[in-house]
Amino acid sequence: MQIDSQPVFRALSDPTRRAILEMLAEQPRSIGAIAGDFDVSRPAVAKHLKILHEGGLIEVRHKGRERINFLRPEALKVAADWMSHFDQFWDDKLVQLKHAVEEDK
Repeated sequence: MQIDSQPVFRALSDPTRRAILEMLAEQPRSIGAIAGDFDVSRPAVAKHLKILHEGGLIEVRHKGRERINFLRPEALKVAADWMSHFDQFWDDKLVQLKHAVEEDK
């Protein structure tokens, strides 16, 4: 399954959604369990979860009457792959910094 990068980055752009992903990395949770950790309404958390789901970052499974939210870490690969294009930039900058520090000695 190929994941479109635009919804992934939209989902990751918000600090609340990133915090929700961190929670789900620890363990799957219901919306109630997630909402209990935030000072926002349950409907606001539901909107965040919808955006995370649209981005492919979470999966929702039904367990009885509850909807349990699971992290889909493979979806984060889209962001990681995009950011990896800039690794060479940072490698070059660190080499330049090393040379500058060594020259000052």
